[in-house]
Amino acid sequence: MWPVYLSRGLGTSRLVAGGWHHEAVLYDGAGSYVERLLPFLRAGIERDEAIMVAVAPDRIGLLTRALGADADRVRFVDMRGMGRNPARIIPAWQAFVDAAGGRPARGIGEPVWPGRTADELQECTLHEALLNVAFADAAAFRLLCPYDRTRLPDRALDSARATHPVIDEGVGGCPSGCFPGELPAPALSAVPGEARRIGFDGQRLGDVRRAVADEATQLDFSERQRDTAVLAVNELAANSVRHGGGHGELHIWSDGDELICEVRDAGVIGDRLAGRRRPDLEQLGGRGLWMVNQLCDLVQIRTPPASAVNTVRVRIRAERARHGRDYERRARIASATR
Repeated sequence: MWPVYLSRGLGTSRLVAGGWHHEAVLYDGAGSYVERLLPFLRAGIERDEAIMVAVAPDRIGLLTRALGADADRVRFVDMRGMGRNPARIIPAWQAFVDAAGGRPARGIGEPVWPGRTADELQECTLHEALLNVAFADAAAFRLLCPYDRTRLPDRALDSARATHPVIDEGVGGCPSGCFPGELPAPALSAVPGEARRIGFDGQRLGDVRRAVADEATQLDFSERQRDTAVLAVNELAANSVRHGGGHGELHIWSDGDELICEVRDAGVIGDRLAGRRRPDLEQLGGRGLWMVNQLCDLVQIRTPPASAVNTVRVRIRAERARHGRDYERRARIASATR
């Protein structure tokens, strides 16, 4: 299991009591998946609750076939698109709960699937823990998170036990004995020696933009992709100038088809949900990290005292050019909230 930073207690009794219920369901393959989740969905349908299921397309198929005509009572969302960057999942659940208008709501969310990279698994762990912060005071929201024991690594299952106050390993939900009620803060992997380093202040943001554009060009990013990368990293660097002591440093490198940029500064991001709340259109600030989360495939934030220096690392995959519709949708969202 990854190291844990004891930043704030979230006692199990507080999370289990009341309306917010966060439960991990460890299942064994497709048949077990339907058997374990179908009663939860049918109970919500019988109670006329708002229901959203965010899982992979093949899992959507399993559940819709099992529900039959009742599938129309459930909103299904492709988690592979919505949750590619795990930081985009909490805003989607918040929008769902808000749209319920006080009506009891229940959901199924499967952010961890086979093939997730080590960095993505880290951020999924953080996401699952932050759900307990974001919805601790939710009036009536139940969320089940399925984990496939037959296909996921042990560390993913250990993280499920550590981030969910309730766990069901096949004998019904019960309080998790591994749930510490603390927020994880796994260390970022080391910056490779070949990474380019650029120091900057308010007068050198142009150097940051040029460096990102050059690296993106070398990765054969489309012009639109390149501009997206420049926009996202420039926003991070500008935040360093405004809030991180007036200066910072950029580390930039590539890994296969990914552009990786890390911005460090002397600031502290005090809100662990920063970038995970959709800003109001009238809001003057708080849009930077939100926009970065919409534009990047992965965003990792590590801030003191959990880390030595305030760090935001982003990844953008060159393959995104082959998914133009999803990219353009997120670009419109980001532009609308600037």
